[in-house]
Amino acid sequence: MTDKQEIAQILEEMGSLLELKGENPFRIRAYQNGARALLNLDEELSKVIEEDRLTDVEGIGDHLAKSITTLAKTGRLPEYEKLKKSIPPILLEMIELQGLGPKTAKALYQKLKIKSISDLKKAATEGKIAKLKGFGAKTEKNILKAIEDQKTHQNQYLWFDAMEIAAPILKELKELKGVKQAEICGSLRRKMEIVGDLDFLVGSDEPKPIMDWFTSKKRGASIIAKGATKGSIRLHSGIQADLRIVPTDQFLYALIYFTGSKEHNIALRSLSLKKGFSLSEYGFEAKDKKSVMPKMKDEKGFYRSLSLSYIPPELRENLGEIEAAAKGKIPKLIEEGDIRGSFHNHTAESDGRNSLQQMIHEAERLKWEYLGISDHSKSSVQAGGLSEEKLLEQVEIIKKINRAKQFKTHVFTGTECDILPNGSLDYSDEILKQLDFVIVSIHSSLRQDEKTITKRIIKALEHPLTTMLAHLTSRLLLKRAPSLANINKIIDAAIANKKIVEINGSPMRLDMDWRYWRKAAEKGLLCSINPDAHSVEQLQFVNTGVNIARKGWLTKADVINTLPLKEVSKFLN
Repeated sequence: MTDKQEIAQILEEMGSLLELKGENPFRIRAYQNGARALLNLDEELSKVIEEDRLTDVEGIGDHLAKSITTLAKTGRLPEYEKLKKSIPPILLEMIELQGLGPKTAKALYQKLKIKSISDLKKAATEGKIAKLKGFGAKTEKNILKAIEDQKTHQNQYLWFDAMEIAAPILKELKELKGVKQAEICGSLRRKMEIVGDLDFLVGSDEPKPIMDWFTSKKRGASIIAKGATKGSIRLHSGIQADLRIVPTDQFLYALIYFTGSKEHNIALRSLSLKKGFSLSEYGFEAKDKKSVMPKMKDEKGFYRSLSLSYIPPELRENLGEIEAAAKGKIPKLIEEGDIRGSFHNHTAESDGRNSLQQMIHEAERLKWEYLGISDHSKSSVQAGGLSEEKLLEQVEIIKKINRAKQFKTHVFTGTECDILPNGSLDYSDEILKQLDFVIVSIHSSLRQDEKTITKRIIKALEHPLTTMLAHLTSRLLLKRAPSLANINKIIDAAIANKKIVEINGSPMRLDMDWRYWRKAAEKGLLCSINPDAHSVEQLQFVNTGVNIARKGWLTKADVINTLPLKEVSKFLN
């Protein structure tokens, strides 16, 4: 049986497709409401269907009930398939462009007879879009940028998605006969937020059967290159995967070489030369007879041989780690096990997929001491933002849950409160005072100029009831460029006003960028690593956030949600 998340996703998509066709807004909203109602269902969907009770669920009428039942039992919905086929493919391509909604795409398609993205680009380049009523030069410029961004992001993948593909391949590699050692390398091992391909390294003295396995048709959509010890394939997902097989006695050196950035490796080679050795992916080579070849068993031993303390893979970017390691000042980086809870989490009351109780239950399963609930505020209409009344109802429900000790996990009441275009907050102080914490963030007017958007965020940080700032630049990796905010000024304002800045663990955000965190933490900025979870599964995005915190040199002491419940409660109070 197809699960309710998959069904809800199809219902949401049907709403978008109907909007492309210009259907009745009430019909469009019915699908959106039905998706939300389904996700908020506390019972097993199969049981509700079996007992013919779907129409008892608020937001699900007879027609939707039949569609949901068909999807659940067959995994298909003829109405959905027919609807998708009825829409010109170019329209589906156009709404994939950043900032191009269904109404805009349809207008361009009809007025300019757009048949391809090339047509769209040509029309924008020739100024035809700017001349259309309701568009203008700014819209035209944004469309050209969206097309260019899409081209730039081709053959790039989010770290999370790439790791989902790489992990099972690595597991199988390790289980192959003749494989002594195997590891992921490159930017994926360094946990860069975006990667271009997958790099695998194997230590073995029997390369042929391993290479034959890796380049089999079952594994890849196509073979790019195949040699005795080097191979490249294009996987069915579109990502390129490269395999290098080295003799077991060279594995350690190759692992160091193929993990570090180019700049990090150059710095290591320079250090080696000063000690009388030439370093390559094959190992150390003495420059004269007097030099004694260093011996090591692992990566820690390798760095020790160069008089450096161990440098974790995440830091191998040549951004000061060599100098710090020479002084023994590489910090003990935060680890996944240090996290005791999180704050930025949504329920089906706004745009989440699961109910409040389901989210708490999952947090309890993860053995979290606390969970913050921060559904969207009223201005985020597109995300089902809560009215003041609805928010206060939620607060009372959470208080009752805590008093009844229904769960081992304590629940904090909060909100993700929109920072309005003028910098004010979306709820009154009277409402905000009744919450345990207030997350502020931007969801509208993202293209304001740098001065305006920086001033807007700082005003929100100066509000006495603000607790933390979420996804500082509002970027969506591979989809939406970051806002033009002056990040350094915002960091200084957060520190001055004793506010927390979030690392958003959503694989599409990972914001504030790791490149700012080392200096920010040294200046005293406190971090909260949050998953921005919209489902029970996404609570574990906090671990992706930990990756970014590690790249930013953060320790357990830099992150508030490593504190136990008692200390966090004291901080919030």
